[in-house]
Amino acid sequence: MEGYNISSMDFTFMGLFNRKDISGLLFAIISTIFFTALIANGVMIFLIRTDSRLHTPMYFLLSHLSFIDMMYISTIVPKMLMDYLLDQRTISFVGRRVCWMIIAGSWFGGSLDGFLLTPITMSFPFCSAREINHFFCEAPAVLKLACADTGLYETVMYVCCVLMLLIPFSVVIASYAQILTTVHRMSSVEGRKKAFATCSSHMTVVTLFYGAAMYTYMLPHSYHRPEQDKVFSVFYTILTPMLNPLIYSLRNKDVTGAMKRALGRFKGKQR
Repeated sequence: MEGYNISSMDFTFMGLFNRKDISGLLFAIISTIFFTALIANGVMIFLIRTDSRLHTPMYFLLSHLSFIDMMYISTIVPKMLMDYLLDQRTISFVGRRVCWMIIAGSWFGGSLDGFLLTPITMSFPFCSAREINHFFCEAPAVLKLACADTGLYETVMYVCCVLMLLIPFSVVIASYAQILTTVHRMSSVEGRKKAFATCSSHMTVVTLFYGAAMYTYMLPHSYHRPEQDKVFSVFYTILTPMLNPLIYSLRNKDVTGAMKRALGRFKGKQR
């Protein structure tokens, strides 16, 4: 704990940049991923908002995904990067009705999970050594510091994760299974290849996000190691917010067409 100016109520992150020999490289990679995610998701939101051809239910939902990804990565990565630069690792204690229903359900479910679990996690008494072996306040990592029996709470958190992770993941897998079944019946070989390529890239991102999250929150403690936990957390907190707009939207012809039209309008204004 020496070298850090902290109060008794502060927590100390062990961080992601523990190895000095590669810490600079990791910093550069994560910084690049962070700014790529912000730019890509920001461009997606701008194109969907400004191009009338993208005012469809699918892109409406994708615009919210982009916004959530921007908020998600912005709550974790800037703090982590600043901690590395300043050598400070402490954190203080303190019309389309169906689409709207889907959006409201997603926001409500995520907010309810955060608003319930976070205050309960921080209400436990913590031991004197407040070093979190992680790069942000991941609930399982914080609970390891608790000086009380957390068994009941961990059971409740497990049930919440089944509802918030396992069930949605199963629904997504079932949906893609139906899509692939339909694609398999297509007469066009070229069309089948293109559809399979699109679905496989989508499933890669879905599996990265849900697989890493389920490992973190649903796997028994005996299978966890701090270094592995941090790597898996990187998948769903840093990588997927960058990959989502690149895979789901920016490869789409409608979006690339909107990009060209937006650039054309910009060049027209300059002239």
